[in-house]
Amino acid sequence: MTGSTAVDTSSHEALPLLVTDNPDEAHQYITDVYIPHDLETRDGNRLDFTLRYLASDRLTVGHLVYGADSELLVPPMIGCYHMNLTLHGRTMVTQKGRRAATDAGRGGVMFSPTDPFTVRWSPEAVQYAVKLPRRSLEGQLSRLINQPVEQPIRFDLGFDLTTPMGQALLSAVTFLRQELSRPGGIASQHLVREQLESMVLTQILLTIPNSCTDVLHRPERPATRAKIGRVIEMIEERPDANWTLAELAHAAGVTARALQRGFKEVVGMSPTAYVRAVRLDRVHAELVERAGEVAVADVAVRWGFFHLSRFAQQYRERFGVLPSETVRRVLRHGA
Repeated sequence: MTGSTAVDTSSHEALPLLVTDNPDEAHQYITDVYIPHDLETRDGNRLDFTLRYLASDRLTVGHLVYGADSELLVPPMIGCYHMNLTLHGRTMVTQKGRRAATDAGRGGVMFSPTDPFTVRWSPEAVQYAVKLPRRSLEGQLSRLINQPVEQPIRFDLGFDLTTPMGQALLSAVTFLRQELSRPGGIASQHLVREQLESMVLTQILLTIPNSCTDVLHRPERPATRAKIGRVIEMIEERPDANWTLAELAHAAGVTARALQRGFKEVVGMSPTAYVRAVRLDRVHAELVERAGEVAVADVAVRWGFFHLSRFAQQYRERFGVLPSETVRRVLRHGA
């Protein structure tokens, strides 16, 4: 490959793609998307650099390849954490006297915002490179534990991707990236994109050992019936709102785990499952009331269901029929 190509778009239906074999241009691309740094190539080969990325207020996630033995020397990011998930090849990293190595599909690293770090890439290495603003990640943690976060979160440098939690994190990042790069993907909708990003932030906090891991995982007394009732009222009043688990817990003044336990005991399902059930009820009511006047897909999207095949399955599980059958029955027999 010779020369460079930069395709940039703000659309969520096609992620920006940056391609070059020039180290200076690769350096500039990473500076623009992530942070100023130093880049050195160790094997004398030209780069085969590609970066396809999404940037939003809550995170930046890129699929990054250098295609040569390369080393990045990065100053403190100050306002951001940074996470790498290695998909192919191998990397070696250092930060503040700590070292870690990652192998394809087996390991990731999380860098603190307060100290410089280095990353050495093998020529075949491919990674998800995720920049996480402190306000985003620390705000998510604050909502989950229902208390302010006043100091940077201290994460382990390296972590295991082969555990069930590690696989869940890798799957969450992969799903977010795929949906944001797919034309017409469900995450092109603002509401769903925020929910997916919230899911990734929560999975990061639960998966990577950190200074608040004990608080996040410790057993807690379930939220009281009064607080559960308050959350139920909120959901019933605004089922179309962007109700993530963290937001509901924050509104109730309890931790996410306490809210989950309380909902299981009082309602018999998780808070997010209850939100979905209420939305399904609203879809059902609208299909009955306006049968033949509106398309099923339009009603589903209006109530936050953007993956239509999954919506149809969830609807059938709740009502015993597909949404199209509900419409046919009403037209045939009336409500």
